[in-house]
Amino acid sequence: MSLRRSVLTLSILGLCACFAAPVAAADGGTLGFVVREWYIALHESKFMDECPEGLTMGNDEIWWRSAPKDFRAKVTDNGLARSSIRYYEVMDRGKNGEDVCLNPTSIVDPPLRVVEGKIGYGHNIDGTQDGHATAKTCKHDKFQSPDGKKTDIDNQMARLVGCSFGWRKTGMIQLNGNEVRATSGYGMVLMEVTGVNEKDPRNSDNVTVTFYRSIDQFAMDSAGQPLPFSTYRIDTLDGKPRYSDSLKGKITNGVLTTERGDVRLPAYDNFNFGHPTIKDMAVTLEIAADGSAGKGMVSGYYDVEEFWYLTAGVGQVLQTGQFSCPAMYVAAHKLADGYPDPKTGECTHLSVGYNVKAYAAFVQHPDKERRQATR
Repeated sequence: MSLRRSVLTLSILGLCACFAAPVAAADGGTLGFVVREWYIALHESKFMDECPEGLTMGNDEIWWRSAPKDFRAKVTDNGLARSSIRYYEVMDRGKNGEDVCLNPTSIVDPPLRVVEGKIGYGHNIDGTQDGHATAKTCKHDKFQSPDGKKTDIDNQMARLVGCSFGWRKTGMIQLNGNEVRATSGYGMVLMEVTGVNEKDPRNSDNVTVTFYRSIDQFAMDSAGQPLPFSTYRIDTLDGKPRYSDSLKGKITNGVLTTERGDVRLPAYDNFNFGHPTIKDMAVTLEIAADGSAGKGMVSGYYDVEEFWYLTAGVGQVLQTGQFSCPAMYVAAHKLADGYPDPKTGECTHLSVGYNVKAYAAFVQHPDKERRQATR
């Protein structure tokens, strides 16, 4: 019996703990994961010390403060109507009635309140200790980890959104995005690790991590949690994977770490599609002892315009996000720390760290691709 069939049979019987790590579609030497959680890594202190002036004002609050009293009373039924009733009034407050999220330069709002604390999560992406400008970065401040062991963390995305309620733990921007992906099956990222040491899967010096999009929804148990060792098919176009960028890496004591490289990923965030390329992306993933799951971080540089495309198009979720589109657009460009525009010198990308959680998966390749691989 093949190694793949043996592992699949044992996983069905609930005996996956006999193996150190999951094995996916190809026979031997391959691990598979489906990413379930994908959150910007934010440090949120008990008393919000990272936001000394409090949370930023949102589109709705700014409209409420600036609208004429009589008009505001009419639109809101003297404040009794739910906030969604005034959504279009709030959005269309540009100088000429423009939607301020789709046209963030049409009006000037009070500056966005951003994270001012020194504590944060992420990786050292630019390779510097102090955030000085390099050939492909702009000068910026570094974070340090809560334990003080890392003082060179790059995560300007967290600095940008960390004082906006929608991105924090109980805010709807990130929560809704993750739940919509779970229930729709859109924008699901698959990771396939090849070149794994079959004798000791938790220690492999030379592996390749390839990223795909799944066309299947998450397989859930009765409690609504993802079932590990489920099968997911790869999204293809003309018989070839639509996404298939790879990174080199290694596994040491069950921790997968990759080198950095550009990776194009599927994105489905609050009912909005995208396919951003994360530049200089790297992954760290701590694989559970039984191989059923993994948790870790994805870091790299995220294009400001791609971020804005996904953010501005989330629709009425913005009502609960409590941030100003014009103010955040300005702040995003100001805080950008990666890949300077050759003409202006201004950076076009934001460093970012994402907390991710993944579950073991069987990555099913197209039949044509599998036949070619066996020839």
